Amino acid sequence: MVFLNLKDPFESTISKEISRLQSEMDKLFEKVFGRGLSLFKAHNYPAVNIYHDADNLYITAELPGVSIEDLDISLEENSITIKGEKKSPIKEDVSFHRKERDEGSFNRVITLPVKIDPEKGKAELKNGILTVTLPKAEEAKPKKIEIKIG
Repeated sequence: MVFLNLKDPFESTISKEISRLQSEMDKLFEKVFGRGLSLFKAHNYPAVNIYHDADNLYITAELPGVSIEDLDISLEENSITIKGEKKSPIKEDVSFHRKERDEGSFNRVITLPVKIDPEKGKAELKNGILTVTLPKAEEAKPKKIEIKIG
């Protein structure tokens, strides 16, 4: 089976323009309020990839510096929530020359594209990458239909 991913060039232009505007707003908020108070970046952490095959839905998330003890994953009917805290390894009694690495609490809710079986899900955190494997519910799995000729 072959899937084609056709993109509308107009949609791509709009998407790029929205990203540019978000970046400009982030810069403005950083200048006014300081780093970490971005309007948009908080909604996109951690960065994720979501993909699936015939049997499972997979979610991978970049979580460098987050320990498993500081991570909580919960499933609802049609969403997954990844929340936790990225702690600073640096003592609080120092003065920074530059501080670009974010830290603090995060909470990301992702709507799932298919129904899953939450009882059989599993997650693994390895080398800063969280991998969640969620088996699809039986009704979400592709069905083969026999075609009779004649």
